Amino acid sequence: MASVAIVYYSAQGHTHQLAAAVAEGAREVPGTTVELVRVVGGDIVEGRWKNSTALAKLTAADAIVFGTPTYMGGYSAQMKAFIDAASEVWIQQGWKDKVAAGFTHSIGLSGDKLNTLTGLWVNAMQHSMVWVGPGLLVEGTAADQVNRIGSYSGVMAQTDWGQEGVNTGDRKSAVLLGRRVAEAAARWVKGK
Repeated sequence: MASVAIVYYSAQGHTHQLAAAVAEGAREVPGTTVELVRVVGGDIVEGRWKNSTALAKLTAADAIVFGTPTYMGGYSAQMKAFIDAASEVWIQQGWKDKVAAGFTHSIGLSGDKLNTLTGLWVNAMQHSMVWVGPGLLVEGTAADQVNRIGSYSGVMAQTDWGQEGVNTGDRKSAVLLGRRVAEAAARWVKGK
């Protein structure tokens, strides 16, 4: 049995929708438990994120999926505050050998989302985690097609200005990422 935690920040709900889709996919793998851990502004005091309960949930998980909107070519300030605070786990290598993955959303088709995913990957590597990409070929570029933006390092999603729901293809991509992470975590845990 493997456990997957999804830690994310969402300002307008799009990243939350993706987090829920990742959770849905992870739950499709028998025996997987899933925990959504939302980074909220109220946990940030004087620029520093602090939530020991959330950190304990992440440390207990076998896999951690990181999600954030892409703002100005990078992850949100709230996610950065969380990442900086997780250095207390890093110093002890508390997430070493956990499976990791990531996803992001922005209004722009590019929006420099790759930079966001690269930042999440670098964070995971500093924690000595094992990164898992979505493993999805591009179905096409229409909004209802899987991996329509063509990302192999994590899931990228895009919505138009004012669009409330994430596109069907982006949601499907997030579900498939969640399933892949849960499958990888189950294999990883079994092999320990």
